[in-house]
Amino acid sequence: MHYINATMAAPDQAAGTQFTTTHWSAVLTARNKDSSKAPAALAELCQTYWYPLYAYIRRRGNNPTDAEDLTQGFFEQFLAKDYLSDLTPGRGRFRSFLLATLKHYLANEWDRAQTCKRGGGRALVSLDAQDAEARYRFEPVDHVTPDRLFEKRWALAVLERVLARLREEFVAGEKGGLFEDLKGFLSADLPEGSYAGVAARTGLKEGTVKVAVHRLRRRYGELLRAQIADTVDCPEAVEDELRYLISVLAG
Repeated sequence: MHYINATMAAPDQAAGTQFTTTHWSAVLTARNKDSSKAPAALAELCQTYWYPLYAYIRRRGNNPTDAEDLTQGFFEQFLAKDYLSDLTPGRGRFRSFLLATLKHYLANEWDRAQTCKRGGGRALVSLDAQDAEARYRFEPVDHVTPDRLFEKRWALAVLERVLARLREEFVAGEKGGLFEDLKGFLSADLPEGSYAGVAARTGLKEGTVKVAVHRLRRRYGELLRAQIADTVDCPEAVEDELRYLISVLAG
């Protein structure tokens, strides 16, 4: 499930008072060396988006061991050379910046032995090689290009992060069970009787379930736009990026 059914709500419906994220906020926080929040912000960005980079490297023909080393080595260099210091609003999308930076790293990585030097424990991402390969085995075996695979995995990483945040909100409100009952409504319009089924399981009225689903979808849209806003440089880019990511998944 990609959970994209609720993402294309009109901006005025999904831009409530909670959607006040400063564009590029995550990126700008991560590159601010004077901020105590910078290490956590940078770590979250890398932890969220490491797999699209790994999938790109694997699709370029590298074996699992080399792909793991190259991914880790890239993040170490990303930190050591402070690439984020040159990234400012007006430079486009973080997605494009990160892929271009990875390509530059791979083009200059002639000595593969260097990828084994883990930077004295400075790595930002804890890569689980078995998990990475387990995920990669489910990638399509057709001729999807490395760039296209990266874009698709990036889109899925965004949606996965949003879903995790939405779940965290429900759990914090002691409604984790309700979230599990309702989350299926994010992916598609379910068959007739679905609301009644949830009502029977939860003890809620069917009308209450419908209202809860409406609020769930609206909040999902808010969180999705906030997540995207963290990695683009202007308000207008949020909707463009959203449409692009959905087109990638649809393709």
